[in-house]
Amino acid sequence: MPLNSDRIQAYGDELYHALRARETVAPLTEREPGISIDDAYHTSMALLERRKADGERVIGKKIGVTSRAVQDMLNVRQPDFGYLTDRMLFGNGEALPVSEQLIAPRAEGEVAFVLKRELAGPGVTNAEVLAATDYVMPCFEIVDSRIREWQIKIQDTVADNASCGLFVLGDRIVDPRDVDLVTCGMVMERDGEVVSTGAGAAALGSPVSCVAWLANTLGEYGIRLEAGEVILSGSLVPLLPVAAGQSMHLTIGGIGTASCRFV
Repeated sequence: MPLNSDRIQAYGDELYHALRARETVAPLTEREPGISIDDAYHTSMALLERRKADGERVIGKKIGVTSRAVQDMLNVRQPDFGYLTDRMLFGNGEALPVSEQLIAPRAEGEVAFVLKRELAGPGVTNAEVLAATDYVMPCFEIVDSRIREWQIKIQDTVADNASCGLFVLGDRIVDPRDVDLVTCGMVMERDGEVVSTGAGAAALGSPVSCVAWLANTLGEYGIRLEAGEVILSGSLVPLLPVAAGQSMHLTIGGIGTASCRFV
């Protein structure tokens, strides 16, 4: 039986307060064993409305849990999705206030897409994603979980806005038709040492496929990917715990670099 609107709102409020207080809550799937992905999505919307009421503005969307490595780490077997706001975005090389805003941050490296026209599922193809993309950029996403000790199932992470934290866009923009997004390689460094490598194929076979999946999944809810939005297409490497005092750098072949430091 679907959760009623009062329970959905209560869980959205709970996750909102956990976000603001940097506290964790028990997994929703422990307390609501029958919670569906639809219930979780509506909970995430209740959370988002609280953030928008604080003045946050939606600037894009994200796909998470796209690679086998991340699925194995989190024991989640399908992708999730969430919203990006202007207060999550930081510039290349900027300091990210993880000690003030996040709980248990983990870094991902991925390809960000910026759209020049809308995509509305169902039925969106990879070719249509490329045609709708203005450019791609290298990106760090710093994910975080308001769910206790990252003990998440797919419903928990969807309800928690796909475990969104902060993200950093590199400075270089590239036409996606000028780079092979399947074979492009990524190298991630922490404090000057290589800690992980990956390739575009790690994310559902291609970051382009991830964006198509997102457009088609959101299409089931009557939601489009809008022109001008930033779309984070999912990590090409395993999640890496990070802490204040560290710095990170990534390079994606044919696309560029991104850097950030944590305070």
